[in-house]
Amino acid sequence: MTIISKTSRVPLLLMLIAGAGAAVQAQDKPVRQPAPHAIQILKIESSEIKLPPAFQMAIYENALEQVKKTGLFAEIYRDGDSRAASAADRVVLHTDVRGFKKGSAMQRQVITVAGKTSIKVHMQLVNQDGKVLLEKDIEGKVRFMGENMRATFDLAKKIAHTLKDNFQKPAPASKS
Repeated sequence: MTIISKTSRVPLLLMLIAGAGAAVQAQDKPVRQPAPHAIQILKIESSEIKLPPAFQMAIYENALEQVKKTGLFAEIYRDGDSRAASAADRVVLHTDVRGFKKGSAMQRQVITVAGKTSIKVHMQLVNQDGKVLLEKDIEGKVRFMGENMRATFDLAKKIAHTLKDNFQKPAPASKS
């Protein structure tokens, strides 16, 4: 029979709680599937909200750059690139602006809790058969210091992060 003293119960209890917390945290992480070979990033749509063209273009360019940095996709195609149609194992990224609030950089400098800029988009990743592989609402914002366009960079980083959370680099082909 094993006897556990009162002084050793507390550390044991703490270890059990920490282990249970790690197990719960591990379950929250989605199972990442291998990334497709290619992605085509379409221009930002703004069907519900009137988004200034400078913001629209900045989101698009920042998204291209941030998705490239993930290293998930061997090929990245722009909207309108005719080579994308013949790319094998290609997905298409659609983004539609659902909300926009242009803040004030001056207000953020004077009163840090005022003047927030935010851009909300609905992102959707679709395969060649039209099946939706990933769908999520994302918000990019600039709250404190920085210009309004910084929200477009924040949004693009979150798009790339969402892709990294759901996909992993395919394993390199083994040489036989």
